[in-house]
Amino acid sequence: MRRRLPVIEERLELESNPATALISVAGENGVTHAITLLHNEIHANMGCLASTTSPNLTLTSFIAMNTLPSERPHILQIGRLLPALEAWLRERYETHALDDETDPAAFLAEQGGRFAGVATSALYGISPEQIAALPNLRVISCFGVGVDKIALPAARARGIPVGYTPDILNDCVADTAFALVLDVARSTPEADRYVRAGLWEERGPNSFHLGRRVSGARLGIVGLGRIGRTIARRALGFEMDIRYHTRHPVADVPWAHEPSLVELARWADFLVVITAGGAGTRHMINAEVLEALGPRSFLINVSRGSVVDERALVRALAEKRIAGAGLDVFEDEPHVPEELLTMDNVVLLPHIASATEETRLAMARRTVENLDLFFAEGRMISAVPNP
Repeated sequence: MRRRLPVIEERLELESNPATALISVAGENGVTHAITLLHNEIHANMGCLASTTSPNLTLTSFIAMNTLPSERPHILQIGRLLPALEAWLRERYETHALDDETDPAAFLAEQGGRFAGVATSALYGISPEQIAALPNLRVISCFGVGVDKIALPAARARGIPVGYTPDILNDCVADTAFALVLDVARSTPEADRYVRAGLWEERGPNSFHLGRRVSGARLGIVGLGRIGRTIARRALGFEMDIRYHTRHPVADVPWAHEPSLVELARWADFLVVITAGGAGTRHMINAEVLEALGPRSFLINVSRGSVVDERALVRALAEKRIAGAGLDVFEDEPHVPEELLTMDNVVLLPHIASATEETRLAMARRTVENLDLFFAEGRMISAVPNP
């Protein structure tokens, strides 16, 4: 037995045939406009809604997602999430934050059977031990695209689907990658410090060192998934020469595939890393790759800290065997190697590539949508694919 949200009951007077009611409200504009009207009404009243732009969302799914079950499923929240996401979860589910427990393992041993779902993030993930302690777990929804901290084999062994938030953050991560390209090439953070310290006034015009040109440079991309392709499209505006490295060539892209990562590094002026994290890519950017990159070229990492051998990178920068680096991610976040903090040829960000208001709210909404659609229909808008 499911009960309808009051806003749907009041606004559209949904009775035995909600689809007919919605279409009648839309008039000649049909189903798409009907969903849009309902979307706007729920957004105004709840702030959390089903996406009307997803190609996987039908009218029936939309109605089901916005009709709450009479008994709300229990959701275990792992780690602190965006405040709006936490609020939306509390509105729709019986939510318990594992961080509130002084002894999380003991709590799960005693209470783990209560939970049908987990809400987590790419930062916290979920361990095999945690999955084992949740005998009635049916679904995991992750805020983010990185799933290297989620015990996927343990989830798959029990047939537990994992939702995530692909595509939503492509643009903002690509924007940040290019911000880092420009920052390291033109030394903009260093130049800002130079002015603030009074050195420009003290030393006079043309006293700051020359930068490097970005337009027309050679851009190597490590990983050409959704975000990698978005970065490549950004580079077209700078008339850059583009090549990429993946295990296999990507179909239907105009850019040259370089099967050797070392050779891509040797060719590139800027090497942008945007591959997935995990054991398969750990320290993929190693001393050999950095040596090939050379003293005139730059490394940009907006993927996962584990992909770069951080100690090898520190040595390469200290010995000026590469020109510089722009880093949004690190091996042991939030710890950053002390040596990097004193280097002017390094730009450091606190893992903020997707951190805009618009993108984070959209990611939060998708995290809830994945749970809503799963409990309504047994599927999700965006689930991590099986290998």
